[in-house]
Amino acid sequence: MANLVIVESPSKAAAIKKYLGSNYKVIASKGHVRDLPKSTLSVDIENGFEAHYINIRGKGDLIKELRREAKAARKIFLAPDPDREGEAIAWHLAMALGLDPEKTQRVTFNEITPDVVRAAIKSPRAIDMNLVNAQQTRRIWDRIVGYKLSPYLWKSVKNGLSAGRVQSVAARIIVDREEEIRAHRPEEYWTIDATLGGEQNFTVRFYGNADGRIKLSDEASASFVVNAVSGKPFTVKSVKHSTRQKLPAPPFNTSTMQQEASRKLGFQSQRIMRVAQELYEGVNIGTENGGVQGLITYMRTDSLRVSSDAQNTARAMIAGRYGDAYCPKTPRVYKARAGAQDAHEAIRPANVLLDPAKVHKYLTPDQYRLYKLIWERFVASQMESATLDATTVELYAAGYSFRASGYNVTFPGFMAVYEEAEDEDNRADLHGEQRDLCLPALNEGDALTAAEIIPQRHFTEPPARYTEASLIKFLDEKGIGRPSTYNTIITTIVTRNYVVRDGKALVPTPLGEVTTRLMKENFADIVDYAFTAQMEQRLDEIEEGKAEMRPVLEEFWADFARELASAEKTIGAGDFRLPAEETDIICDKCGAKMVIKNGKFGKFAACPNYPTCKNTKPLEAEKPETAESAAEVPQKAPVVADFKCELCGADMVQRNGRYGSFFACSRYPACNFTKQKTKELDVPCPKCGGKVLIKTGRSKSVFYSCEHYPKCDFSSWDMPTAETCPNCGKTLFRKKGKNLVLCHDKGCGYRAESAEATEE
Repeated sequence: MANLVIVESPSKAAAIKKYLGSNYKVIASKGHVRDLPKSTLSVDIENGFEAHYINIRGKGDLIKELRREAKAARKIFLAPDPDREGEAIAWHLAMALGLDPEKTQRVTFNEITPDVVRAAIKSPRAIDMNLVNAQQTRRIWDRIVGYKLSPYLWKSVKNGLSAGRVQSVAARIIVDREEEIRAHRPEEYWTIDATLGGEQNFTVRFYGNADGRIKLSDEASASFVVNAVSGKPFTVKSVKHSTRQKLPAPPFNTSTMQQEASRKLGFQSQRIMRVAQELYEGVNIGTENGGVQGLITYMRTDSLRVSSDAQNTARAMIAGRYGDAYCPKTPRVYKARAGAQDAHEAIRPANVLLDPAKVHKYLTPDQYRLYKLIWERFVASQMESATLDATTVELYAAGYSFRASGYNVTFPGFMAVYEEAEDEDNRADLHGEQRDLCLPALNEGDALTAAEIIPQRHFTEPPARYTEASLIKFLDEKGIGRPSTYNTIITTIVTRNYVVRDGKALVPTPLGEVTTRLMKENFADIVDYAFTAQMEQRLDEIEEGKAEMRPVLEEFWADFARELASAEKTIGAGDFRLPAEETDIICDKCGAKMVIKNGKFGKFAACPNYPTCKNTKPLEAEKPETAESAAEVPQKAPVVADFKCELCGADMVQRNGRYGSFFACSRYPACNFTKQKTKELDVPCPKCGGKVLIKTGRSKSVFYSCEHYPKCDFSSWDMPTAETCPNCGKTLFRKKGKNLVLCHDKGCGYRAESAEATEE
């Protein structure tokens, strides 16, 4: 009788099965198995906020299989992710499967590595109901806010809108910044830069005079200074040297990882967390590196703590690779901000000796770039400080002061590995001295000649729009939401059209602005920064056992119910209509630009002067009555794929056939190459290392083939896995419809029981 381990992710199951051996069966629940139904509130507010959960539709067969396996197992280990959400999944599994408490225990893995997994299995615990109740409280809060606010938005703004607790605050942050930008009134100011000659040219910036700084607010004052110093010597009044230490940044937590990956890699938060999850759950990095294993520690954490074993390994590697001078005398310890959750370590490599270059060929480009960022940040965090020789020079010309500062790196320390990115370019202080320049050797009394004096006109800039990185930083600093939820928050406000992306910037839509104004006027608490942060603190208190779920919900509901009652009385009183979307169509009756309206049969153009002018026009072109007129109607351009034909190199375009969409060479019939629209399997091709595609045959049955087919002829009805055969080292395949993995090499003949059967 084997032990049963239930994880939430299929990709994690293969690695864990490999580490635990034949006495353990590992099955994935594929996330939650129970949730609140979508069609009703499902929270009994009058009876202690009791939540009515149901089994998630489509998971009936999986739940039956899990029940069957649990009944046959000697012990059951619930092993979803080590956070509130994972704890809740474990609890829901116990409830949905009716598990025997006597043989059911909870285990967590901070890393998916052999030692950590085996150690966790030896140290199980009970389900932590404080963590479960903290997650339940958040879920119930969000459900109540969404279900109670959405109808109000339908009546006041438009049908179909949905409100969210933290998402509404995030939308408000972006709207508030947009209002700051609009309210900004540019102020003129001038700078004067003088390029001084000598052995090495360098630039100094006008500062003021002996009495202090002077701000130049117009061209006349700038010209006066330029005329005064032109042709005059620039005499060095003071040269100040100082040595300063630059400290390394701490290892990543979830928030800083998302910020830095956004700045340096240009990844959106959703992409960052998806790739981080892949690195945590396990990647096949070759038999020489240990096969399938997790490359990073758990990626949802507020902590900056690092285990002593990881520190010691990193310090030994640093001393060996860079020298003893790069390794500080004592290990570096970083303190997380107040209120941070310290259940897990900071995000770091699971094995720092697996440097990015060693595993590069086994990773996707996204995986490699993020792993390299995490690896470098962690290694740098354990290194010695950089030593900078800073110089500040002040010169006078005709009684006016000019300044510049610069530095030389005398010892790179951690900068030999990594430097933190910045949101803004801080290399120059427009109102003060030039910064971070390479300055020549100067002495007091030296006289230099200006090769060029350039006055420049500037205007003060409004605050920058939020990017994902700066929004996450703001949310983190204000304690709004939790780092593990930032990805969901941003994705939600974009999906609901409250915010759109303009390059990297997040810009509110008219819908977002109108909805935010309504929320500020009627539900001030829900979109209040401090109130939302306080709610997060209450969740932390529940998690720590300092507060109970029911009293916290009752306290929230008492205030929220009053706001709902007050808002109900004012429905229709405010003007929360969305601004009309203007077109280029001119009304042929009154000459106004027509706007887009929605009607029973879709969108149409209408005169904005209704009811004075009731003119309307269709937006879509009318169908032509003859073949000749049909030729004049522009046809819809075909969808062009982001890859080329593998036979002739021409563009691939989307076509529709009897078995669905596919891509075909644009030179057809001269070239008849086609490629199905497919999903990718997260394992490399056993023959060439390319991507394995999941395809559907004519009988609707699933098979697997290489993306480079027909150049690579790999194709199989059985699913290739990330596991390797213990006998011959080749890829193992999972037999369709059976709990069986086998080696395709008939000469080897290896067969073993699988964690799960493939789907038909």
